[in-house]
Amino acid sequence: MSEPKDYARLQYIYVTTTGRKSGLPREIEIWFVERAGKFYILAEHFFKANWVQNIQQNPCIHLRFAKDEFPATARVLDETRDAETWQAVQRLSREKYGWGEGLPVEISLDEGW
Repeated sequence: MSEPKDYARLQYIYVTTTGRKSGLPREIEIWFVERAGKFYILAEHFFKANWVQNIQQNPCIHLRFAKDEFPATARVLDETRDAETWQAVQRLSREKYGWGEGLPVEISLDEGW
């Protein structure tokens, strides 16, 4: 299996959360950036996004790059406490995709990956 850092060049990742009401897996395809060994995705509609609400309820997710899947933990960044990371992630997203607005969510691969 490839090291996660090899995936930074891809355009999309697939994030599977657990539905906060249904308990069912919910997968999204989404743009991402990598920074300091962590992955970041941006929620265009901030806390209105269902996947953000799912993460707030249960931060245990699955992260998929093409065919490789990893258990991971996600957390919504705090605009004040995580200001430097928030701004850096938005900048990286603007550089990669030409768009960087939105609520940053940090994804850390679980131990052993």
